[in-house]
Amino acid sequence: MKPLGPIPDGFETIDGELAIAGRTASAIADGAGETPLFVYSRAIVAARVARLKAAMPPCLALHYAVKANSYAPLLEHMRSLVDGFDIASAGEMAQVIAAGVDPARVSFAGPGKRDAELEAAVGAGVTLNLESANEARRAVAIAERLGTRPRLAVRVNPDFELKGSGMKMGGGAKPFGVDVDQVPAVLELILASGAEWRGFHIFAGSQAPDAGAIVEAQAKTLELAARLARQAGRALPACNLGGGFGVPYFAGDTELDVETIGQALANRFDNLPQELEHTQFCIELGRWLVGPAGVYLTRVVDRKDSHGEVFLVVDGGLHHQLAASGNFGTVVRRNYPVAIATRFAEPPTEQASVVGCLCTPLDRLADQAGFPRAEVGDLVAVFQAGAYGASASPAGFLGHGPAKEILV
Repeated sequence: MKPLGPIPDGFETIDGELAIAGRTASAIADGAGETPLFVYSRAIVAARVARLKAAMPPCLALHYAVKANSYAPLLEHMRSLVDGFDIASAGEMAQVIAAGVDPARVSFAGPGKRDAELEAAVGAGVTLNLESANEARRAVAIAERLGTRPRLAVRVNPDFELKGSGMKMGGGAKPFGVDVDQVPAVLELILASGAEWRGFHIFAGSQAPDAGAIVEAQAKTLELAARLARQAGRALPACNLGGGFGVPYFAGDTELDVETIGQALANRFDNLPQELEHTQFCIELGRWLVGPAGVYLTRVVDRKDSHGEVFLVVDGGLHHQLAASGNFGTVVRRNYPVAIATRFAEPPTEQASVVGCLCTPLDRLADQAGFPRAEVGDLVAVFQAGAYGASASPAGFLGHGPAKEILV
């Protein structure tokens, strides 16, 4: 029997069922009228933001990384909770502006920005995190044509990485950001153009589970930012320290100690070099803020026995939950936190695999795990579904389409 990942805090049991925001899973599914279904908890998101703000230095701004989850009601909910929004496309820019976010609170990162995206960002007053000298030249030329003073920052490819991170975003050859030795030339281009320089964006990695590794990376980020500002002979106006805060997906994973990270950062802020004394600092988080607030509900449509193994076939699958299926960067497949939502209070009585409705053996949401006996009609819950579920899965695969999303 293979272990399941830990279920996040913040959920209840009512009448033996999983409950979200005081409503049972079956009541939520009946109200939605269909499954599969992503359910996001307002209260859990708000609690995550509150915990983080209490742990971090008061002067540190919090930005939401929209790529984690761009569901419109969630963006509207986030608008009053966070200080800024980080986007990675013109599509995301349109989404946050439609959600009522002031473009001045938005920054745009990502390699391969098209001219139309640069023009839209410059015209709206969004801060562009430039990823190369060529992109800087294009942005400046577009701003000159528009007769607008653009807000430009330099995304730096740091000469270090975030140890233990699931995805390395810095250190060595990378498509992201400007190499450290090339930053002075790009900065000179920005300053010579008369653009508003908005500082540096330094992102070393994503999904890091260890507080010590994040503390070390943040210290190195501050040192690098100060060194680059010193070379430029200018005080640094702003610096995005990136994010990388991981969440526990698998058995043995533990909740990240954000309080330790916050205390270490506060100590650093108490002893900043001159170049950083008036710098506006922020971190950008997506997964850590919204991942634990999401549940994917999918209904058992068949129960079958094959060569002595039990398969619970559900109406959802990897087209909505690519990561839970093990097909989104996982080297060794391990089980996410999964439960039978309609039998949430019952102990495991059998070994079963939860498989999706797609015609591929890759479509497996839980592999040979312990569950209470489930029947056709029961609901299965996949947790940690608030980030990179609906936003990062191939919803069009085999024509099944996207899952409904609701915020409760």
